[in-house]
Amino acid sequence: SATGLLTVLNDILDFSKIDAGYLELTALSFDLADVVHGVSTLLAPQAEAKGVHIYCKWEPDTPSLLVGDEGRMRQIILNLAGNAVKFTKHGHVSIETKCLKREAGRAQIQVRVSDTGIGIAQAAQTRLFQKFMQADGSTTRRFGGTGLGLAISKSLVEMMGGQIGVESQPGVGSTFWFTLWLPIQMQDAPLPRSVLTA
Repeated sequence: SATGLLTVLNDILDFSKIDAGYLELTALSFDLADVVHGVSTLLAPQAEAKGVHIYCKWEPDTPSLLVGDEGRMRQIILNLAGNAVKFTKHGHVSIETKCLKREAGRAQIQVRVSDTGIGIAQAAQTRLFQKFMQADGSTTRRFGGTGLGLAISKSLVEMMGGQIGVESQPGVGSTFWFTLWLPIQMQDAPLPRSVLTA
């Protein structure tokens, strides 16, 4: 109960800051691969308890050492992946990271969180990123949640100049994605690994 209440308070506080224009982003060096792997490691016990496998895929030639707001990046990925685990009864959840473009010392990074969960009807997808909304109102009682997570994630991605979206089919699963342009650290080199597992 305490954990649930803390989540609600944090979500409301974040959204209040965003609405009031008081939320500030940082621009510091960070390792995106560590962030992604950390999220999968954090969610692994919850996923394993349901018999769901969670894994990460890192596309070759994708830079890992970037400049941006590490905490907010973690918050977005954790929200999307946490929802994927929550709404998946069997199968898997994957976090895929790839570089779409590079230019002038920057990389266009896309993170895709896919699951084999309950899926979302087309009509419901349009309101997913609105505050206090869920695809199905009855899922609030079944799965919990404030209905703010996706709205906060959308606001954060847009504050960073990016885009966020969803592709889904009921009974098949969902893929939530976001794309951002981020500066590349000068010493960065592409990771030699292509798949990370939690």
